[in-house]
Amino acid sequence: MRYSGHCHCGAVQFEVEAPEHLESHECNCSICRMVGYQHLIVPRSSFHLLSDESALTTYTFNTGVARHYFCKTCGVKSFYIPRSNPDGISVNVRCLDPYPEKLTLTPFDGQNWEQNAGDLKHLSQ
Repeated sequence: MRYSGHCHCGAVQFEVEAPEHLESHECNCSICRMVGYQHLIVPRSSFHLLSDESALTTYTFNTGVARHYFCKTCGVKSFYIPRSNPDGISVNVRCLDPYPEKLTLTPFDGQNWEQNAGDLKHLSQ
């Protein structure tokens, strides 16, 4: 199934291919907890950025592997490249329009990332 998504102001537009029933994670790490991010991890080939990359700015921290992309205009993080799967994309389910009707949301203990990161690798394969 193809889902459409965007940031708050619409400057960042994308599409993602994923199953009709989505399996997403809600992480309690410092950044995800603050912004309420709901992770849908997909292979990079399933993600299609429709807007120009110039609408984005990037933030990295800690190991620098994860690349968090934010809209330069409204500041919303619609997607990013996760540390747990640098060959995939984590899409913020909250940025999909419409919000999926069939969604399983599972907590993920990102505060203890090193012990739990292996639990996420299977999601984008």
